[in-house]
Amino acid sequence: MSDTFRAALPDALRTHLSEPSSPALPDASGAADLRARAAELDAADGLAAFRERFTLPEGVVYLDGNSLGALSVGVRDRLAHVASHEWGELLIRSWDESGWWTAPERIGDKIAPLIGAAAGQVVVGDSTSVNLFKALVAAARLAAPGRTRLLVDAATFPTDGYIAQSAARMTGLTVTPVDPAHAAQAMDEDTAVVLLNHVDYRTGRLHDLAGLTAAARAAGAITVWDLCHSAGALPVGVDAHAVDFAVGCTYKYLNGGPGSPAYLYIAERHQAGFDSPLPGWTGHADPFGMTPAYEAAPGATRGRVGTPDILSMLALESALDVWDGVSIEAVRDKSLALTDFFLECVAAYVPQGKVESVTPAEHEIRGSQITLRTENAREVMRELISRGVIGDFRPPDVLRFGFTPLYVGFADAERAARTLGHIFG
Repeated sequence: MSDTFRAALPDALRTHLSEPSSPALPDASGAADLRARAAELDAADGLAAFRERFTLPEGVVYLDGNSLGALSVGVRDRLAHVASHEWGELLIRSWDESGWWTAPERIGDKIAPLIGAAAGQVVVGDSTSVNLFKALVAAARLAAPGRTRLLVDAATFPTDGYIAQSAARMTGLTVTPVDPAHAAQAMDEDTAVVLLNHVDYRTGRLHDLAGLTAAARAAGAITVWDLCHSAGALPVGVDAHAVDFAVGCTYKYLNGGPGSPAYLYIAERHQAGFDSPLPGWTGHADPFGMTPAYEAAPGATRGRVGTPDILSMLALESALDVWDGVSIEAVRDKSLALTDFFLECVAAYVPQGKVESVTPAEHEIRGSQITLRTENAREVMRELISRGVIGDFRPPDVLRFGFTPLYVGFADAERAARTLGHIFG
């Protein structure tokens, strides 16, 4: 837990949070103590009021925001207005009068601060997979001639691997799987592009974006980072750490909604040389000129391809309003405190040996989720969901619990662990 969040807590509570958790099952008084501590932590939480910005079902503990974020309260009204007025009344005029045409750049600038980017470097549209393909091919085309290797996180989300293989075939590179913990040692004068995940989707392990980007730069390679499991959960710092390209979805910690459009970060220094393998008409310098030859638009706009998906795009724009007044550093502070407390409660409530945490205990390498390994994980998660605690299962034996600090509280963490203990009890 960071000093920022710790400073907001009573002295006794700060001390208690620092104590190692006990593996012994608590008696009634011990369980009551954990519930009381959860209430104290929630009362001291400076982000607790942001929960009111979301629509959440009564009686449900939602710990799957690392797969699909909750609905923010303004989205329904925004979509109703778009449908009834902007589309229903203004019709095609809304491309100009309602700002539909400029939405990809405008919304990109709303995401930019959440990943530590200056304005003008993020464009929204398409899926993460499509944006990853653009970034990988463009990176390969920017790489120094003669380089042949594309390093890829060996434990990456499968789609990233599929896309990397396709991009490699197109650009003449060879994919080399690497463990991110040892990726720096694998980078050499033959490395063209490095594709890594900031947070491992299965284990919740946080990788060293700053150090690995610096290592790639020293080797003369171009970096592409997948931020799907970090943006909106912790500071990223793409500008500060000189990241070349980054992609990410918006339906997890950014709460954009199911299938909401993804984003593409193109560092300003690379924008003039960004050669997209998908040169669509909306990325053209003169999209309505309808010329047969393609001329890329200036800036990050050249990352656009086809007509923006306006309904999803504007739902995302409204969802991002919940970040007004929120510090990503405070979100990170609470995330670490929540996951610490959850692990302590799991140790207290769940019989020893029934679950094993595969998420790193160290704060500097932990994302905003806790992954527990257990036998019969599918059935355990099904039972948790039936009791009002929603996480997710990944085969063969993994329970994932995502902690979204804007709407998850300490009482939620305590109840989830207690319910897990009841299932094993």
